Amino acid sequence: MDLETVKTASANGVFWITFNRPEKLNAFNEQMGNDLQEALKEGERNPEARCLVLTGEGRAFSVGEDLNSNRATYDGGKPMMLGEVLKRKYNPIVQRIRRMEKPVLAGINGVTAGAGLGLALACDLRAASDKATFHEAFIKVGLAPDSGTSFWLTRILGLAKAMEVGMLGEPIDAAMAMNLGLVNWVFKEDEFKVQLTKIAERLARGPTRALGLTKRALNRAIVVDMDSALEYEAYLQDVAGRTKDHVEGVRAFFEKREASFSGQ
Repeated sequence: MDLETVKTASANGVFWITFNRPEKLNAFNEQMGNDLQEALKEGERNPEARCLVLTGEGRAFSVGEDLNSNRATYDGGKPMMLGEVLKRKYNPIVQRIRRMEKPVLAGINGVTAGAGLGLALACDLRAASDKATFHEAFIKVGLAPDSGTSFWLTRILGLAKAMEVGMLGEPIDAAMAMNLGLVNWVFKEDEFKVQLTKIAERLARGPTRALGLTKRALNRAIVVDMDSALEYEAYLQDVAGRTKDHVEGVRAFFEKREASFSGQ
């Protein structure tokens, strides 16, 4: 794809999306928001893409909104209609990541803050470089959490810790992020890309339909009661049970070999 602020590449079933404004720490201007939405659409629709990875060029994953894009408004002392920005730019991105029936992996290569943190948390799994840092930075500029961070932080950290992170806005290093459960893996900086690729390619070799249904089930389970979750599990399992990958998985079990999933 020919995009201005986002790079895309495909290899071994993995669709790579790289934020590409390194001189701005991959801060989002209007163009980058549009480019990311287009890249996500392409990755979702591409039948060869069985896993998506979001990562950043340079020393940042993303520091969120590029405040310089609206400097003239702020210098004039005028308020911004930020709710409209969220509805147009960030909320559709978060919703597409969560609803996409393919695994989406965040490769957090460096600093991530604000809406950038929201996008990382929206991904299904997160791998971080040991040089990565995490900043719930909204309070530093007199704002409330957005881009899904209030939703995910309360569920990952619990209410008390989420209040601390949201209200104090202190930086979190990679080791602490791992201890808090904000990320699934932390790798040394010189091993990060190799290990990230291994995880992504493992997901790409998996039973894509079942991974998508697992995502559906877990998305729903965090917001419904137990009986509703049980009913939805039964429905999804009926769908999964009719896939070619289910048959292949069981045959591989009987034949004592590794399954070769086709994603169907």
